[in-house]
Formats: sequence, C-alpha cells, structure tokens
Amino acid sequence: MARQRSREKDGATPAFSRRSFLKTAGVGAAATTVVGVAAKATSAPQVLGPDAATIGLKVNGALRQLSVEPRVTLLDALRNQLDLTGAKPVCDRGGCGACTVLLDGEAVKSCMMLAADAEGHEITTVEGIGTPEQMSPLQQAFVEKDALQCGFCTPGFVVAGTAFLAKHKDPTLDQIKHGLSGNLCRCGTYGRIFEAVQAAARAKRG
Repeated sequence: MARQRSREKDGATPAFSRRSFLKTAGVGAAATTVVGVAAKATSAPQVLGPDAATIGLKVNGALRQLSVEPRVTLLDALRNQLDLTGAKPVCDRGGCGACTVLLDGEAVKSCMMLAADAEGHEITTVEGIGTPEQMSPLQQAFVEKDALQCGFCTPGFVVAGTAFLAKHKDPTLDQIKHGLSGNLCRCGTYGRIFEAVQAAARAKRG
C-alpha cells in the first residue's frame, strides 16, 4: 500500500488498475458484439415482401409458378390461385382439419402454413389422391359406407386418412380414432368414417 501511494505521488501510472481492466473488458465486449452481429447479418435468411413474390410450388406432381404476398397461407394459394378448392377454409385456426393436405406425405393443416414455406416440398391435395372417375380405395370406401353428410369435412378426412393408411396397414379402431383425431365432422358421421378407413385398409391389403 505504501509503495502504491509512493508511485501515485511520483506521478507514475500503475501497470494494472481496476479502471484499465474495465476499459479493456468493455472494448473486448464491444468487439465481440460487432463480430456476432456481422455473423448474423451474413447468415440471415432471405426476406420476402412486403410486395408479392414469385414462388414455385410442386402440387399434385406438377410445378406451378404463382405470385403471392408473404402473408398468404398455403390454403389461400391453393384455392384462390391454383383453383384447387378441395381443401376447405372452416376454422382458419388449424383445429378442424378441413384444410388438410399432404406435405411430403405428412398431413398438415394448410391454413396454418405460409405458401412460401411450402416451396421445395411435395404437396398433395385431395384432387391429387383420386378423381370421380378413378377414386382411391379410401374415397371408394367413403362412398360405399356413406361416410359423409354435408361433405364439407370429407376432403380433409380423406387426405388425413390417406396419410394414416400409408403408415398403418392393419389398424385397429382405436388407432383410427387417434389417427384422425385432428379432423372434426360437425354432422357426426364418425362411425361410418371409421368403417370406411377400415374397409380401405382391407382393400389395400387384399
């Protein structure tokens, strides 16, 4: 302590002090922050918008070019720009399943996904699963079992059921109920829907 006071009286600057330490630490922290910001800037994802941008969506095996604003959902893009109206806008909250489509084979709620985020993926709508002239086994089973009333939820059930049957060749009733639990039928024809899925599973096995 006496030596330090002696050096301060003589005007000599100490080799290390708390003030110099704080200054050095501050400069180091600032430099680290600048480097971090620069790294984030170089790795930032491409930003779309606010105006419409051209994207390519592969839908039902065909690549389609369309111009959408970044806020447009996949459901709206399919219905309003590609005229694929099988997926239905009902709750717009991802709760009813009427807007279900396949994304790389997985059932997704298209009202909860941006169209731009679907670029580079395989999208299949109910129109791509079958046609009135050539129905899929599940669509045929829906007709035979009369598994619909108003029909508004039917496309979503068919798409979700198609994804389910791709993973379950011989499902139990409980598995079917669980697998389709994300879809709602306001007419209450669940029993016949489940029968249709079971019949389609038998037809595929046969």
